[in-house]
Formats: sequence, C-alpha cells, structure tokens
Amino acid sequence: MRLNRRKIQRVVKAVLLGLGVALVLVQFVPVDRTNPPVETRVDAPADVVAVLERACYDCHSNETVWPAYSRVAPVSWLVAYDVHEGREAVNYSTWGRYSAEDRAKFRKETWEEVEEGEMPLKLYPLLHPDARLTDADRELLRAWAAGAEEYEDSEHEDESEH
Repeated sequence: MRLNRRKIQRVVKAVLLGLGVALVLVQFVPVDRTNPPVETRVDAPADVVAVLERACYDCHSNETVWPAYSRVAPVSWLVAYDVHEGREAVNYSTWGRYSAEDRAKFRKETWEEVEEGEMPLKLYPLLHPDARLTDADRELLRAWAAGAEEYEDSEHEDESEH
C-alpha cells in the first residue's frame, strides 16, 4: 500500500502536534531550583574565591544563578540534575560542615578535576564565557589545593593594583 502525499503530511502534522503538546505538558513537571541558605563560605584567599564563584558556584554552592533556560523542560531537568549532583559532590556554601581532612581532600579534588579538564563541565563555559579558566586561574587553584604556604593575599592584592 502506498501512502500518498496528503497522508504523509497528516502523519507529520499529527506527530509534530503531539510533540508540541508533550513539550507544553512537561513544563508542568516540577523542578527543584531552590537555593538553601549559605551556612559558611569556603575559607580561601579572595582571588581563589573569585575564581570559584565565577566557574564553580553555580553547581557547587547554594548561590546558584538559575538562568532562563533552567526554567524550560527538558533542559531544566538537566540543569537541576547537574546542580544537585554538584552540591552533593562538594558544596562551598556548607564548607564549615566538612572536617579539616575533608576540606583538604575537596581542595585537592577540585584541582584534579580542573587539571584533567573535567571541571567546569564542557558545556558550561560555552553558555557562561566568564567561567572559562585562564592559566592564572588554574595556577591559583593549584596553589590553593596544594596549600602553598607562599600564597599570601597581600602579594596578590599588590599585583592586582598594578
């Protein structure tokens, strides 16, 4: 049996209408986009905190900035999933909950993820260009992770004034 052009057009229209209805209906599936209160902030030099805030905080803190696309399903599901997974891995807004040993471990893991190119996630800097890490940003995170004793706020403040 051969389908004529009209039948094919009707089928295509029905499929597109069905997809459109499904897209509208999925908008009603609730997504948790909450930001719990910040308990404590990460104890790091100001320039390290600035890098973390710019490149990490949207997924690894309770200070997530939820962009417009995080309100449109199915993208909203992916964004919420990444944020919840990120907060579970390490949450810089609950830094005080972690033991000194865990904080040291998270500092090291943060650097390892950055060094291996795993963080920030590949898509994130495409949508948030300011989250791209420079070599200087990476060096700050490396030194912070290593707990470099030579790292002093005053040195970096002097450099930023020039």
